Amino acid sequence: MLIVNILGVSLIVLIIWWFWLYKPKKVSVSNETIIVLVENGTYQPSRIRLKAGQEATISFLRKDTSPCAASVLIPDVEISKDLPLNKIVRIQLPAMEEGEYDFHCQMQMYRGTLLVD
Repeated sequence: MLIVNILGVSLIVLIIWWFWLYKPKKVSVSNETIIVLVENGTYQPSRIRLKAGQEATISFLRKDTSPCAASVLIPDVEISKDLPLNKIVRIQLPAMEEGEYDFHCQMQMYRGTLLVD
């Protein structure tokens, strides 16, 4: 009984950490373009730091065959791009104001954030 309780509490702690506390590492975009890998239900990296007031280019490489991975949307800047399998798709981002801008698939299962500062 004690082992079952310990396993149950451990599972609850893991779920809380994964869904609410875990923040992926941030990656900054400089003069070079960054490649976001779309694979295994995630964007890697999923948190990208950009400079405010400067245009930037982000490339997406889709390795996941899931239909949900077939496109990426950045609603705040009205960008929607199809992501063909195993091909790099470059997205030119306009100069943006400071803030956080979400990007995701059409069903919002794959999620990422552009951190503009």
